[in-house]
Amino acid sequence: MGINLEVFFEFTKNSNLEQFHPQLRHVLQQHYEFKNHGRSLEWDRALESMPQIECAKYSFTDDSVCIVKPEHLALDLLEYKQHLKAFMPWRKGPWNLLGVEIETEWHSDWKWQRIEPHISPLEGRQVLDIGTGNGYFLFRMLGAGASLALGIDPTRVFLYQFHAAQRLLPANGAYILPLRSEHLPAFGCFDTVFCLGVLYHRRSPIDHIQELMSYLRPGGELVLETLVVPGDINTILVPPERYAKMANVWFLPSTEALENMLRKIGLENVRTVDVSQTTTAEQRATEWMTFHSLADFLAPNDTTRSIEGHPAPLRATLVATKR
Repeated sequence: MGINLEVFFEFTKNSNLEQFHPQLRHVLQQHYEFKNHGRSLEWDRALESMPQIECAKYSFTDDSVCIVKPEHLALDLLEYKQHLKAFMPWRKGPWNLLGVEIETEWHSDWKWQRIEPHISPLEGRQVLDIGTGNGYFLFRMLGAGASLALGIDPTRVFLYQFHAAQRLLPANGAYILPLRSEHLPAFGCFDTVFCLGVLYHRRSPIDHIQELMSYLRPGGELVLETLVVPGDINTILVPPERYAKMANVWFLPSTEALENMLRKIGLENVRTVDVSQTTTAEQRATEWMTFHSLADFLAPNDTTRSIEGHPAPLRATLVATKR
C-alpha cells in the first residue's frame, strides 16, 4: 500500500514547480519508494482503518488543527484513538481529529503565535517548510492564506500523522515530501521558506542557510528559528559532546553572531524578531509522547542549565530577505 504522493504532482502541474517534477520523482524513488520502514505495514493498516471522508467543518486558524466529526459519521472514538496512537510519538501540535484531542509534546501553537506577527502576510504565497515534522505548521500556513504549503521531512511516522489528518479533508494545498533538504533542487521560486528547529542539527550551518536561500525567489523571505546562546557577535557554542541529551547538536550561536552570518552570505533586512526560553509547559511528555522531554534534559537543581551544564534551551526567530 503505502502513501500516494501523486496528488502533489497533480496539484503543482502547470505551476512553476512542474519543471522540477522529474528530479523530485527520481529522489523520491531513491529515498522513499525503494526504502521500506520496518513498521510501514503496521502504519498502513492503522491508516486504512481510519475514516476517509471530506469533513465540511475544520479550522486551521485556532491553536489546534481541528477537524470536526460529521453528525452522520458512526465512529468508535476509543478505537479511532488507538489507531492514532499507532503513530506515536506525536511531537508537533495540538490537534483535534474527529473529537480526539491530541496533546503533543510541543505547544507548536505557541511558536506560531511568536512567529506569525513578524513575517510577511502569507496570503497567496507559495511556502516551503524544511523539517516540517507532521505538518502542523503547514495547516497553520494554509490558515494564514498560503496557496501552497510544501513540507519536507524524511521521518516516516510524521508522514502518516499528516495523512491521518489529510484523509479527513477536502483537497487543499498542504503536502509533505519524505525527503531531506539536500535532496531538493534549487527551486528559486518559493515566496517564503521556513526552517524551524533544524539549523543546530546541521554540521555546516552556512552551507545549510545557502541551501535555504536557493529555494527562495529574489525578494523572498527566510524565516529561521533555532537554538541560540546568550552572548555577543563572537559567541558560538559547539558542544563537545551532547547538548540537552541530543548528540546531533553542532552549532549554537548568539543572535548577534547568527545575524552577522546571515548578512555575510548575502541576506538583507536581517532581524531577530523573538527570543524565548523554552519551558516545561511548552515542551513536555504527554499521553501522546511518552519519552523523555525537556524536564529530563535540564540540570535537576538549576533549570537555567542543560543537564551537561550548558545554557538551557533558548530559541530565537530571525527573518531575512533574499536579494
